[in-house]
Amino acid sequence: MPAPPPNLPDALRRTLRESFVVRVSHRGRRTGIPRVLETTYVWDGALRVYLSGYPGRRDWVANMAADPSMTLYTIEGQPRYQVPVMARVLRGRDERMPHVLAFVERWASRGAGGWPLRLVLRAIRLNRELRLPWWGPFYPVRRLLDAMPCVELEIVGEPVVRREPPPWPTGARRG
Repeated sequence: MPAPPPNLPDALRRTLRESFVVRVSHRGRRTGIPRVLETTYVWDGALRVYLSGYPGRRDWVANMAADPSMTLYTIEGQPRYQVPVMARVLRGRDERMPHVLAFVERWASRGAGGWPLRLVLRAIRLNRELRLPWWGPFYPVRRLLDAMPCVELEIVGEPVVRREPPPWPTGARRG
């Protein structure tokens, strides 16, 4: 019988809803060396967090595919949490697209890209709702969105409050 879903404290729910950045620890697929990624995300309001980023191949995506067991750390809000998660790299367009678009919309809601990006996002949403083909100006946009990584992190254990700050991102300058 599977374990019951983890109980997310209200403070963690508030942090996931309002903050913009998390850190995720994972292991290098070749070296096994611990790595820490700091990135933006989209939360589904339940037990899944979606990561994306700039288009192209990313080592962190390959690392997460090779060893999906990892830890998510909140870095904004109080208290700070450490949360066990399992990663799954999303590859199919139909599965990925809603999460990648939500990720880009979250960036746009923070002012990135200004009104042109918000206008393009509205046009893409309408295109998807009407189930139109990716034609004309939408074709290069689709290619760009297809090149963006998309990783689903599912919360699989009980969150733990951290007294100390989360680990620093790998390669980050301190101070």
